[in-house]
Amino acid sequence: MSTLQPIHLPDLGDLHDLAVIELLVSVGDTVEREQSLFTVESDKASMEIPSPAAGVIRALTLKVGDTINTGDLVGEIEAAAAAVVAAAGAPSPAPASAPAPAPVPVPVPVPVPVPAAAPVAAAVPAHNPTAAPSGKLPHASPSVRKFARELGVPLEEISGTAQKGRITQADVLAFTKQVMAGAVQTKAQGAAAPKAAAGGGAGLDLLPWPKVDFAKFGPVERKELSRIKKISGANLHRNWVMIPHVTNNDEADITELEAFRVSTNKENEKSGVKVTMLAFVIKAVVAALKKFPEFNASLDGDTLVYKQYFNIGFAADTPNGLVVPVLKDADKKGIMQISQEMGELARKARDGKLGGADMQGGCFSISSLGGIGGTHFTPIVNAPEVAILGLSKGQMKPVWDGKQFVARLQLPLSLSYDHRVIDGALAARFNAYLGQLLADYRRIVL
Repeated sequence: MSTLQPIHLPDLGDLHDLAVIELLVSVGDTVEREQSLFTVESDKASMEIPSPAAGVIRALTLKVGDTINTGDLVGEIEAAAAAVVAAAGAPSPAPASAPAPAPVPVPVPVPVPVPAAAPVAAAVPAHNPTAAPSGKLPHASPSVRKFARELGVPLEEISGTAQKGRITQADVLAFTKQVMAGAVQTKAQGAAAPKAAAGGGAGLDLLPWPKVDFAKFGPVERKELSRIKKISGANLHRNWVMIPHVTNNDEADITELEAFRVSTNKENEKSGVKVTMLAFVIKAVVAALKKFPEFNASLDGDTLVYKQYFNIGFAADTPNGLVVPVLKDADKKGIMQISQEMGELARKARDGKLGGADMQGGCFSISSLGGIGGTHFTPIVNAPEVAILGLSKGQMKPVWDGKQFVARLQLPLSLSYDHRVIDGALAARFNAYLGQLLADYRRIVL
């Protein structure tokens, strides 16, 4: 016995106007429960939506390019009786499980350049800053619209290179590069606008992105960027260009703290919770944010928004790239609870099971390369946050104690900050205070 069951878009948190970017099944296909049916994209992530039951797809009422929201009917599945009984107790349109997103903001030390998909002259039309809006809605996804708004790019002046003229992020970037190079043409005149004088400050005078036939020099292999890297790359590019970054480098003496961490793990072996140095750093960062509230703020135009909560994002390495889960209310949790929740979030990230809510609401981010190596680096601020802390590998170094050199374990701290909000002296004080907390953890209770 089988019956038709409606398929609704599950509740994905506060994500709205999701663009359908890929259909993974067709009418008539037999699917398993939680098998991905289609992919949607928001301005923050792309997510594969799972099937609520096992059965045969009998209807799909959506196509690539559609915009849908939570609760929308998107199809029907002829589910087996057992699957229907199992799902009967669940309220519609609740999701069967957390979707597998590919999030954005991804603080890593080096931005990913996006190569132009076609020669600028062919893909990017002329820019006319004096032209009146046409009133025609350009064909672009919500994420591309948001990206264009943040860069101040008029979508109506861009011809999309994707199917049916759909505008992509690469189109927006190509248009932006052309405008910044000062070589665009006006629609009204059809003539080249004068380039900004060298050093005049009106433009960056960028050269076109080099087009190279790499195969001329030897064997090559081409691989498409993962969706995570495509989305995060655009965000990293925006953050690097729009935020005036400065990085303050310092070191923290964690000799006693590391010894305490090791002994804590030995005492709690049976609990299954492994305490990492990052858990201690998160707790210390919360104390530093309370002392220096400018670091727990965001710019909203000419207004600085001070947050009264402490949600800390941390970079998690996954097979598809870096993602940034957010540990909520870190100020209200102890080291053991922080360690446990970090482990759960990192595991969900590796399995592609992070939900939209798991990556939202961050106040401050930490990118840790301590398990790999390095001395210092420059992490990119994760907008709309105003600072990010980079951790490198701790090293034993000789330190003068006033009488002699002694071996001490030093943890490199790399604090990147938005210079519009934070000046150098304040950043140095924040990093120094954080180092003091890590050197003597008793200060946190004062």
